[in-house]
Amino acid sequence: MEAGKTYEFWLEDSYFDEKTKEELREIAEDEKEIEERFYKNLAFGTGGLRGIIGAGTNRMNIYTVRKATQGLANYIVKQGAEKKGAAIAYDSRNMSPEFAEEAALCLTANGVKAYIFPSLRPTPMLSFALRELGCTAGIVITASHNPAEYNGYKVYWEDGAQITAPKDKEIITEVNAITDFGQVKTMTREEALNSGLYEVIGPDMDDKYMEALKKLAIHPEIIQKEAENLKIVYTPLHGTGNLPVRRILKELGFAKVYVVEEQELPDGNFPTAPYPNPEDKKAFALALELAGKVDADIVLATDPDADRLGVYAKDEETGGYRSFTGNMSGMLIMEYILSQRKKMGTLPENGAVVTTIVSGKMAREIAKDYGVTLIETLTGFKYIGEQIKFFEQNGSHEFLFGYEESYGCLVGTHARDKDAVVAVMALCEAAAWCRHQGTTLCAQMDKLFERYGYYKEGLSTLTLKGQDGAKKIQEMMESIRKDIPAQIGGLRVAQFRDYREDTLIDYETKETRKTGLPKSDVLYFELEGGTWCCIRPSGTEPKIKFYIGVKGADEKDACKQLAAMTKAFSEMVK
Repeated sequence: MEAGKTYEFWLEDSYFDEKTKEELREIAEDEKEIEERFYKNLAFGTGGLRGIIGAGTNRMNIYTVRKATQGLANYIVKQGAEKKGAAIAYDSRNMSPEFAEEAALCLTANGVKAYIFPSLRPTPMLSFALRELGCTAGIVITASHNPAEYNGYKVYWEDGAQITAPKDKEIITEVNAITDFGQVKTMTREEALNSGLYEVIGPDMDDKYMEALKKLAIHPEIIQKEAENLKIVYTPLHGTGNLPVRRILKELGFAKVYVVEEQELPDGNFPTAPYPNPEDKKAFALALELAGKVDADIVLATDPDADRLGVYAKDEETGGYRSFTGNMSGMLIMEYILSQRKKMGTLPENGAVVTTIVSGKMAREIAKDYGVTLIETLTGFKYIGEQIKFFEQNGSHEFLFGYEESYGCLVGTHARDKDAVVAVMALCEAAAWCRHQGTTLCAQMDKLFERYGYYKEGLSTLTLKGQDGAKKIQEMMESIRKDIPAQIGGLRVAQFRDYREDTLIDYETKETRKTGLPKSDVLYFELEGGTWCCIRPSGTEPKIKFYIGVKGADEKDACKQLAAMTKAFSEMVK
């Protein structure tokens, strides 16, 4: 059905409410907008849904959420797991409570038990709760760090991680099989409560989560000694992190925590941070202003669903605040965990750190130094969470730490997704330890660079919206596949990997073999001298991403190399 006809169907059919129809009537004269909203169904990808909020088949609304949930419910019923049920959490975004409620009522109408949080919670708490409750699945309503016009729907499975193969494809098949909204079941909240299938998750779950986190502290005695001295500025960026982050810091003993008042309360419009992303320096403006007033040691920001952490720390040499990339903060936490556990004799022989192919490579050197295994997965924390499941199934390794360059990490196995609340805890503990040693996080980071090498990474993105943009992104990927460059920026390509085709070409040995990872639309280049670059379309945004990593003789050399490679790469993909 072409876009215009589908648009008319939504206007005329009694299934759609009057509010939806009013919104659609407002765009009656805008053919391009009608096309964008109805030219396709909002894709249910390997992680779920993400899109602009609004009426239409290609938008996030109660109807697309119901449709996705019906497919998930059908899959759960086929697995015979409806009694185990599904847990549901949601963040501070516009329509998040409504979408969570619609998902719960669709599940219950299909005989699937639904456990729902009574108010907004961080994404990692969903991962924790569904395992505590023994659920077969979980749903989080969030669009992570996207702008305010977006929302999303992520699906988790019983191990607490986001769905991976083969279940992701099987669930997608079930969702795509729902071609008629008449196939979608729902009921009222009263009916759901009377059925006994609708249950609100109690406050004891928050308590259990906090206790799980506190058990992960390595040196609580050092925290107690330094907690009165360490000054922490924190902003939840209008998201879900406010209460759990403040609670964990308070219960650990950190007394000097200053919260950015203007960004403290949940607000789906993100009035002070249009792009609520801790990777974006603009999101830190108010926090850094407060840090200057209180002379803070560290400045922290979590994204709306509190699974990602951004960090600034005071540089004693300059008196200013230095930003830490996700790779840098990840390395600080990783090295702290490994070094302290080694000193305490609790570092297991089969310990493992898990990261992604586009994350920084300093981790390889640190893991080698401490004698632990480093495992690289495809981009996406669900693959890191999946490794924990594999470790538990085969007993091969003990999970120590997982991180990705996009400001997400996980300490412990209480959750199977990145967790900014535990990251705050670990980072603040590391800062307290540094202070106890008479040093700072900035000085400790410099020490890691001096010891393991001056690694520096960059990320460039090109935003191409709509169906024309999606087509252009695919054309760019196919162009590179057809004409693989022999060198980039004057550096010889030593190895090329095409994860979609599951092909690895080693130009030094002249061998071609499989990548060993699941298929994904990703192109990866290993260059001489330790430089690497990677191209991948975003799975959640209308973007194509270009990752670059270098290793320099010193910081100046690393910056020079990165700038040269970024320029060369941009010219290659024009």
